Amino acid sequence: MKRILIGLIVAAVLGAGGWFGFNLYAKHRATAEVEAAFERIRSSGGKASHGKIDFDLPTRMVTIEDIAIAPGEQAQIKIAGIKGTGVRLIDDVRFSADSIDVTGFEVALNQVGPTKLKASYKIPQLTLRDYAGPLHAGNVPTGDSLIDIYRYVLDQYASVTASSVTAPTLTMSFDASGSAAGSGEVAYSRLAIQHLKHGKIDAMKADRAVFTIDVPQPGKQDKLTGDLSNIIVNDFDATAIAAALDPQKAGDDSYHRVYRQMSAGPYVLKSTQGMRIDIDGITFEDIAVQPSKFRPAEIVALMPTDRSVLPTQAQSREMMGKLAGFYEGLRIGKIDVGKTSMGTPQGTARINAVRYREGEFAVEGIDTPSPRGQFKMERFALKSFSAANLMRWAAGLSGHGQAPSPDQLLGLFRVLEGAEIKGVVAPYKNTRQFVTIDTVSLNWGQLVGSIPSKASLVVKMVTPTDPANPAQRPLVMAGVDKLAINLDLGAAWTESSGAFALAPATIDLGNLARAQARLALANVPRTMFTADPVQAMSQAGQIETGAIELSLRDGGVVDLVVAQFSRMQDVSRDAARSAIVEMIRAQGGKIAASNADVRMAVDALAGFVETSGQTLSLKLTPLGKVPVVQLMDALNHEPIVALAQFRIEASTGL
Repeated sequence: MKRILIGLIVAAVLGAGGWFGFNLYAKHRATAEVEAAFERIRSSGGKASHGKIDFDLPTRMVTIEDIAIAPGEQAQIKIAGIKGTGVRLIDDVRFSADSIDVTGFEVALNQVGPTKLKASYKIPQLTLRDYAGPLHAGNVPTGDSLIDIYRYVLDQYASVTASSVTAPTLTMSFDASGSAAGSGEVAYSRLAIQHLKHGKIDAMKADRAVFTIDVPQPGKQDKLTGDLSNIIVNDFDATAIAAALDPQKAGDDSYHRVYRQMSAGPYVLKSTQGMRIDIDGITFEDIAVQPSKFRPAEIVALMPTDRSVLPTQAQSREMMGKLAGFYEGLRIGKIDVGKTSMGTPQGTARINAVRYREGEFAVEGIDTPSPRGQFKMERFALKSFSAANLMRWAAGLSGHGQAPSPDQLLGLFRVLEGAEIKGVVAPYKNTRQFVTIDTVSLNWGQLVGSIPSKASLVVKMVTPTDPANPAQRPLVMAGVDKLAINLDLGAAWTESSGAFALAPATIDLGNLARAQARLALANVPRTMFTADPVQAMSQAGQIETGAIELSLRDGGVVDLVVAQFSRMQDVSRDAARSAIVEMIRAQGGKIAASNADVRMAVDALAGFVETSGQTLSLKLTPLGKVPVVQLMDALNHEPIVALAQFRIEASTGL
């Protein structure tokens, strides 16, 4: 029994010795791996140090204290401690851990990039679950390129996986006093990332972000403070940003989605100048970049290093052109901004929604005070809106210190395809009356150079009459206090036939009259669509006049003219009407002496005035080829000759 007992004691001693020996070996191995990683940083010219390293075999816990890394003069990293639990080697180059806890994590960037940016990131506590990543980090960039630093961070980010990453707080401060960005601090609380894998994240959220920014202002400083809640990001892909930063991807024309969805809100923004903006929520969907055009490095390279030196016009145009290409490489599927309120000197302005989708930018539900009263608008929209095209057009306007040419100004038609306004109620001058706009819709297309060859305009509105306007004074005297306007215009040119048609062309002055017109032109050459008036006039001789149709429905305009004539002549309205009819017949008779068609038209016009509430219809059909230029000249000098070139049909009816 004694021998057995001695044997058990020896076995226990040997086992304990083997256990402690293996534990010492494992600790030595862990220490060697950490020291090798730090030595690689030192051998590349950086500085790297650490404090105590410990390894506990039962829990496979590795702890490292007091880490300080300075890969170059522009970046410093400090970590109070790292504790990894359940640490295992996957292979010779990767390891995993059940959890990693990082305390006192700080990163400082000093005078990075052209703007000499200073920035720092502080995370007091960071926890990663189910982590897997490389044993050794890649070579840290030693230069002052902000783009190189971002590329390095994204490369490391794409090499790890974790089921979750959490941090109670993250604080980022920056100082770019040498640029318009100013300086400030952003503090995030309760950050959480779910399912990080090779640079892609299923979901990321933060309960709150609070920021303060000191904004440089000429003469005085302004400070912005903001509070943003419920920040949520779904489906983030860092590899898309990495592709845009990679010089080897400069020829990649495909789009890489960065975010499927981002949302946040409510959001409050204040300034020391008294401005305050409140937004219920903001949502972005399907944000993607095109590496061949979305090149942040090129934009950073264009940033001036000395703000005191103003850029030349050539440099400004180059910058605008580069920015246009940059924005062209950024695609956003949808943007929704919720209810927004903003303080103004007159009161609080409100907007129900701002939306962007499929090239349409819209602002809805505007309700804002103005010096003359409350202004409301249901909707304002721009069609085929493109920030890139707008910037490219603006860049073309600033040329050599000269005023923009007409062709450059007309380039706005290439930027947009239309605009729409609905539901406007606006104060009219200094009166207590309002202008109401039901619809204003303007659309164009089929551009020839910078000029549309197809367009349409629809206007439905009611405006008060203005006693101070001499042209509207007869309306006011007749008791017309509002003028309802309903306008519908359409014009289109067909290149294959050279035909140009103005149809429909309708204006309805609801309480006065309704006029309609149709005009056709033939042999309109493509070269007519030019901003050069000399070129247009040289080509106008080819254009021929087609059929012309006119109609005018009386809704009170005849009685208005009669009443005005009655007051001017101080006669009764019946006498005034008879006098007007006689003048029409007398003046028309001189023109119609040799043309029966003209006589018919004169009789129709006289009958139109004689009986209120009728519709006057005229149709002019060319008897042969009638060049527009010759017709206009004849109308100015010999109207009888001009009218003789048409068959005229005229009628009146109720």
